[in-house]
Amino acid sequence: MSDTQYAYAVARIRSKELSLLNAQAMEQLLSAKDEEECLSLLHSRGWGDAKSYDSPEKMLEAEREKTWALLKELLDDLSDFSVFFCANDYHNLKAAIKAVYSGTDPQGIFQSGGTVETQTVLQAVRERDYSLLPEPMRVPAQEAFDALLHIGDGQLCDFILDRAALLAVKSAGEASENELIREYAELTVAAADIKVAARACATGKPFPVILRALAPCDSVNIEELAQAAAQGEEKLYQYLRSTPYAQAEDALRESVSAFERWCDNRIMRAIRPQKYNPLTIGPLAAYFLARENEIRVVRIVLSGKRNQLPEQSVRERLREMYV
Repeated sequence: MSDTQYAYAVARIRSKELSLLNAQAMEQLLSAKDEEECLSLLHSRGWGDAKSYDSPEKMLEAEREKTWALLKELLDDLSDFSVFFCANDYHNLKAAIKAVYSGTDPQGIFQSGGTVETQTVLQAVRERDYSLLPEPMRVPAQEAFDALLHIGDGQLCDFILDRAALLAVKSAGEASENELIREYAELTVAAADIKVAARACATGKPFPVILRALAPCDSVNIEELAQAAAQGEEKLYQYLRSTPYAQAEDALRESVSAFERWCDNRIMRAIRPQKYNPLTIGPLAAYFLARENEIRVVRIVLSGKRNQLPEQSVRERLREMYV
């Protein structure tokens, strides 16, 4: 895109940023007496559509669709954004494999926003014709299905596809010329590796099993991470201190969920400077991530209201907002 086209696209994004939920709006949601009042507040701000008023999940999905529709309107080529949605393809592949293996209907658990039509994914698995899939998905698809079909190992199936998804994110990030997108990809892969290592450490998994589940990245040495996790929590934390994620130790000690919140907040801090970078794809990527974060936070609040959790418990799970 030319500078003029970027300037127009960013100007549109700036106007959309005015409707993002800020701290005051979040306080209103937190102060609502129940989920119904939260939904009413969100509808008053233009969230959802006529088809989603009876379902919080449909409302959140409608908001994601609005974001994608805007980006498709503003950009001729969305290839730079593949880093954000290629993982959906592997989620759908996992759903298709498990559905075919168990003989169930996967339609309710497919995710929108992937690069491959869900029916194509399903057909490839049903017919064992992996040539229907993009080249990077073919070997993981066959290996994952074989793990289920021949040895009935659902965990190995998950490991294979989750790792393949991370490799796709890393590849998409490396292919981008935008610093923000590269940083997002690196953090996404590293954070996922650390979470896998932490969970494996807690369940006493051995080094070879842990290493097989990790995806290479630049900011974490996966062999050292796997070795540390296999030796226990303190060794894991010790290794973490030698990485750019040393400040996440306290969050990881608290829980994997707290570590995920730490990572999400780090992304929000990374994207805020894009507000002052009008002639690149950066502000559009930042807006997309801000909207994803906003939807994630709203889901947390709605879930808290639905389950009648104490307000403080919900607050502890919230992420920083972009505005």
